[in-house]
Amino acid sequence: MKRKTILSGLTVLVFLLEACNRDDNHPKPSPPVTLSEEYYAGGQLGTAFNTTSAAFEQPTRAITNAGLSRSFLNGEALFEKVFHQASDGSNRGGLGPLYIRNSCISCHPGYGHGKRQEGIFDANEIGNGYLLAIYDDKDNYIASLTGMPQHLAVAPFKAPVDPAQIRIDWKTHTDEWGNKFEDGETYELIYPEVDIPQSAYYVDLQTTDGRTLSAEEVNVRLESTIGIYGTGLLDAIDDADLKAEWAKQEKDGFCKMNPAFFKNGEWVKQYANTRPQDGGTGERHPFRFTYALSRGPLQDAAGSNAFWNITNVTRSNRRYHYMTKAYAEKASKDEEVQARFYDYFPERKTEAGVQADIYDYLTATDLPVEISDAYFTDLMVWHRGLAVPAARDLDDKDVRRGKELFTQIGCAYCHRPSWTTGDDHYSDPSGFFVKGDELPRYPHQKIWPYSDLVQHKLNMKNDIRTGWCRTTPLWGRGLHQKCTGSSEADRLHDCRARNVIEAVMWHGDAQSDARHSVEAFRKLSKSDREAMVRFIESI
Repeated sequence: MKRKTILSGLTVLVFLLEACNRDDNHPKPSPPVTLSEEYYAGGQLGTAFNTTSAAFEQPTRAITNAGLSRSFLNGEALFEKVFHQASDGSNRGGLGPLYIRNSCISCHPGYGHGKRQEGIFDANEIGNGYLLAIYDDKDNYIASLTGMPQHLAVAPFKAPVDPAQIRIDWKTHTDEWGNKFEDGETYELIYPEVDIPQSAYYVDLQTTDGRTLSAEEVNVRLESTIGIYGTGLLDAIDDADLKAEWAKQEKDGFCKMNPAFFKNGEWVKQYANTRPQDGGTGERHPFRFTYALSRGPLQDAAGSNAFWNITNVTRSNRRYHYMTKAYAEKASKDEEVQARFYDYFPERKTEAGVQADIYDYLTATDLPVEISDAYFTDLMVWHRGLAVPAARDLDDKDVRRGKELFTQIGCAYCHRPSWTTGDDHYSDPSGFFVKGDELPRYPHQKIWPYSDLVQHKLNMKNDIRTGWCRTTPLWGRGLHQKCTGSSEADRLHDCRARNVIEAVMWHGDAQSDARHSVEAFRKLSKSDREAMVRFIESI
């Protein structure tokens, strides 16, 4: 009886549903919504419509089109997992002897920009994406430290810089307008000062011209990691188009151009890998990645290089340590390191003696391969395959107003809205990716990074090393807090800007390339300023 009652109820429910479906007044499905092209921040092949906390982690359409989904997931696992010291044949071994972090995601929380840190520099803090820039009075990195100074080590070695002694203090800054808009509303500005005492350094601080400096004589700045989504799309911009943008800006004369890179319509220098131990091809390409524009094509740039020098995990075209000879000399003479060296490296014992054996190990160029070519390829499939989150709310009237103002006051000159990628026959100056079909490609995509990929000067207090900084792409940054869990926006190269307003006003120094735009921004009404903020957060 009970079963019949249930069945009868289901029969009535089906009847009612069918009656509703037959009702001419029942709402019909809405037609598909057609979005404007700017919603597709990464183009048709590189955009992900995802606004969750995983928005920065999505694969591009190019990944699925090329059948690379499994490789993408393998690479994602390498990015997220912690590496350990033992070289046991797994895809997690090989950490050290010196390293900066034991995982990639430590510096890129949620695959995004690093978080602002206060107080003691905690190298094990997930989300601390800070890298140290330690340099002399000529803006050259200290030669006895690596360009990205290491502050962690595996036994029996000692860190070149002790992170427990590094302190970050945040100072307040008052600009020439008294941190006040024309309508009376105020804002705050802060910047970091970094202190590293002499006792924190394991090696002498030697310069490229042979001087030895004290800790008080060197400069220390912070540079935070940036979001890594969409870098494959930036890599797909044609070299000739990058040159055209630099040439255009030089001709316009609105901004200063870095003469170390470009002058009189031509490149002064381009990126090339000429190291035989890397398989370097010597081919030349424009610099396009990192704040300092230190890297060219992605396949030999940020991700592929950082994976090695952050962890010191060797591969077939990096069979040596990211290390200075000054460190190797210091460690080889350290009696505490000598006493324990063979406990960890018994296979390195020779008749030459422990000092020579330590030095030879640290400077060797024929070390065992610790990560296979297949795993490294997976990592780069993942890196080149990360999609850009779609823009949001672009049809909102306030957002539209913000876009008009962004263009009107000149922000769109350096934060160039869009590019169209080239044929994307990707290049690799290290000679590793040469077939042209190992990685996803993005030919002829209109993308919206909001960056000219050119260096400019903002002349900020405690500015970035050299003062020249590549315009950071704005795409996806409005999702930073959701994806990283940060309580702040963490904008600009050292996360000094806790929100968009602070980021804009740090552009306002009298000698800044963006001075005119900030002067105009100050004169906007509060509602117009808020509209511009909403636009920047939407793209």
